[in-house]
Amino acid sequence: MYHNQGRSNSALVLEANSAEPSTSLPLYDDVVSANTFVHGAIDVTANDRINVNLDSRFSRLFTRLVPPVPDDLPYIDPPAYSTTRSSWHIPLNIVIQVVGSRGDVQPFIALGNELQKYGHRVRLATHDVFVDFVKSSNLEFFPIGGNPTDLMAYMVKNPGLIPSMKTLRKGDIQRKRAMMEDVLDGCWSSCISPDPSTGVPFVAGAIIANPVSFAHVHCAQALGIPLHLMFTMPWSDTREFPHPLANIISSNFNSGMANYLSYGIVEWMTWQGLGDIVNRWRRKHDLEPIPTSEGPSLVATLKIPFTYCWSPSLVPKPNDWPPHIDVCGFIFREVPYYKPPRELSDFLSQGPPPIYIGFGSIVVDDADRFTATLLEAIEAVGVRAIISKGWSQLGGTERLENIFILDDCPHAGTTACGLLNGRPSVVVPFFGDQPFWGSMIARSGAGPEPIPYKSLNGKDLGEAIKFCLEPKVAAAAQAIANKMRTETGVDAAVQSFHRNFPLERLSCDILGDLPATWSYTRSKKTMRLSGLAAEILINHCKLDRKKLSLYQYNPVTIKHRRLDILTGFTAVWVTTAADLIGALSRVVSEPAREYQRTTTKSKKGEPSVQSPITAAAAASAESFLKLPMHVLRAGVEIPVVVADGFYAITTLCGDRVQDHGPVTDWKSGIRVGGLGFATSVFESVVGLAFHPYRGVRDGGVIGLAKGVGRATIGAAVKPCGAITGLVAYPLQGAYKSLHTMTHLKTMKSIAAATHVEGEYFLTTERGRAVDTERVLREFDALMNEG
Repeated sequence: MYHNQGRSNSALVLEANSAEPSTSLPLYDDVVSANTFVHGAIDVTANDRINVNLDSRFSRLFTRLVPPVPDDLPYIDPPAYSTTRSSWHIPLNIVIQVVGSRGDVQPFIALGNELQKYGHRVRLATHDVFVDFVKSSNLEFFPIGGNPTDLMAYMVKNPGLIPSMKTLRKGDIQRKRAMMEDVLDGCWSSCISPDPSTGVPFVAGAIIANPVSFAHVHCAQALGIPLHLMFTMPWSDTREFPHPLANIISSNFNSGMANYLSYGIVEWMTWQGLGDIVNRWRRKHDLEPIPTSEGPSLVATLKIPFTYCWSPSLVPKPNDWPPHIDVCGFIFREVPYYKPPRELSDFLSQGPPPIYIGFGSIVVDDADRFTATLLEAIEAVGVRAIISKGWSQLGGTERLENIFILDDCPHAGTTACGLLNGRPSVVVPFFGDQPFWGSMIARSGAGPEPIPYKSLNGKDLGEAIKFCLEPKVAAAAQAIANKMRTETGVDAAVQSFHRNFPLERLSCDILGDLPATWSYTRSKKTMRLSGLAAEILINHCKLDRKKLSLYQYNPVTIKHRRLDILTGFTAVWVTTAADLIGALSRVVSEPAREYQRTTTKSKKGEPSVQSPITAAAAASAESFLKLPMHVLRAGVEIPVVVADGFYAITTLCGDRVQDHGPVTDWKSGIRVGGLGFATSVFESVVGLAFHPYRGVRDGGVIGLAKGVGRATIGAAVKPCGAITGLVAYPLQGAYKSLHTMTHLKTMKSIAAATHVEGEYFLTTERGRAVDTERVLREFDALMNEG
């Protein structure tokens, strides 16, 4: 949209884009489509939406896997954002990972520029085609692979997530899955690799991402750093509206419960399409695979902070979203200077304000036919129009008197921008969340009901344009614009990021204005050290580099939840069988892959430490040696399943089981096992009197019966879990310690990158300005305390 001092010259906006265009969405293979058990619950309608039948057998089983629907939460006003640029004193290396179109990248440009004002170093990791867009905004760029044009074209063909048979036959699924593997690798490299242009070292201290970049939580776990998700469509469970990709069919659930469950089902579908790719990536980076029971709900279970970038005046924050989820408002970057070509200026000045037609990153199969539909509607209404060519190259070559064909310019043809300028919008949904946002626009009165792309025709489009030109619709759009102009989207998003950040665990114990990257322990005293402080101490022989360990100020632990002993046993055996089959296949596939890689390097003249045959043999041996670990893990998991299963029974009966923290190593395993035994035995004995008493107090005779039943089950089952846990959890901790000791490749690469960055820091202005003697004195003082 052409801007003139922040105001639009268009009478209305016609587009496919959502509040900001949606991104590439989950990719699926024919296994999901062919699964008849799932097909009873999930199918694709004629207009390519997803029908989710909650009355099906699959959905009834699925409801057991999702967390319980939370009770009504009292509405809490958004927290007061008080962080200022002067009060935030620790600069971070922040990588922003974005998968999607230009419209997805654009809000993060504004976010990155605002974060820079707080002293943060910001790297935007996205597709190669946006390198100039990012760098021209004075942000660092890192390529993660993936072709957004290809992804957009794929989503237009498969808007309901489940691919059509035509798409399957063409092999698009395999190509998109391969593309997502490249994106996962690219996202990891963006966390620890030097700047591709300058070679300046970089190790991420925090990750901001849109959820469909998929690598985010796994990269954060490997590095032990905070993650903050931001998105332009609802992605968190709520009872107020269904998942934007789903149509709900249900007679057994009320609308709130049905809406809530729709999010879990869509996440489950996503995991079915990408879970194997994610787990293969995790294995490569020394992380344990995630089971299907945990993968779909990982972000919600870990309570990852989430900021939604839409106007609360259009869609208010649902009451059942917890405090770590914010709605900040639309994020707009500063309007760039733009001098329109004379032809465009002349067109705007030669008549009444035109309508704007733009479909941005959408790629349609038949651009000529689509253009003809647009021209038919424009002619029927008798309005002037600007048609943006976009990625589909709309508009043709014929010059028409009342139509201007717009090439690339710094416009923003999105619903958000249209509303900000008080312009009604006609949304033509192609895929993803676009129907949802079209409905929100219609509900607000700022536009008609959305017209699906596949049913678009000149007559209906003309009627929609006429509707937008009515005074009441313009008034509704202006009312929203007035509210939006009071919002500070980008500032609120930055404050949300800072508010959810674990600042109290961040700073170096010596140079308090720098983030800690190392942990150093001597004589039972542990201190946190920044890269700069550590390098100064090493250079002055105050400490040995080998004694440093990476400091993770936001460790991520993924706990497997067990519903009962039977399903836990089944999951262990199925997972173990799959792992063994996969490991055996890698004994053959990895050598072949390594042989090919080494041969390719040799042909290119690149140096290689090993010959192709030696590299292949080494890869085969490495894969074979991993086989016993899969068997060992199964042997450890079985007693854990039994202990968790017993505790799950007491929980299902309404009794409480104390959480003694995660098992991460042999020490925590002993602690959890011991505390679990002591508290469970104590609670089972006390419960014999407490539960009947509380039952009588709360429910009389019936309550007494329930209390006696609960006490009896607790007394019988809790000690079983306690005794089993006394052995299971220490074994689990020992296995995790062994796994850590034998999977050090990723940690070593992080440590190497952190060391290089620390050495580089010595050469910077901040490094040269540090008082070395003060660093040495404070180190000695801290070591000699007490």
